[in-house]
Amino acid sequence: MIEAIFQFLHVDSMGEFLWVCVGFGGQLLFTARFLIQWIASEKAERSVVPVAFWYFSVLGGLVLGAYAVYRRDPVFMLGQGMGLFIYSRNLWLIHAEKRRHAE
Repeated sequence: MIEAIFQFLHVDSMGEFLWVCVGFGGQLLFTARFLIQWIASEKAERSVVPVAFWYFSVLGGLVLGAYAVYRRDPVFMLGQGMGLFIYSRNLWLIHAEKRRHAE
């Protein structure tokens, strides 16, 4: 059974299998952000982007970035790196605005 799973996932060892699981976990985190955004928009009856969207973006990007480094995929690394910069910048702007309004 495990041999069939390894063959399907194109892995040769338990270590590689665990990294594929990490990759899937990162993808699930990344996908969850869209569900969060959709649910928030439905509740507000307008399009909104909740702060949790950006946190899930960062978490998913970090996990997928680690997976990309393990796979030594420069295209994937660059894509996740650029995304992490954008997600982090959005969180910075959100928190900076909250600090300004708190003063």
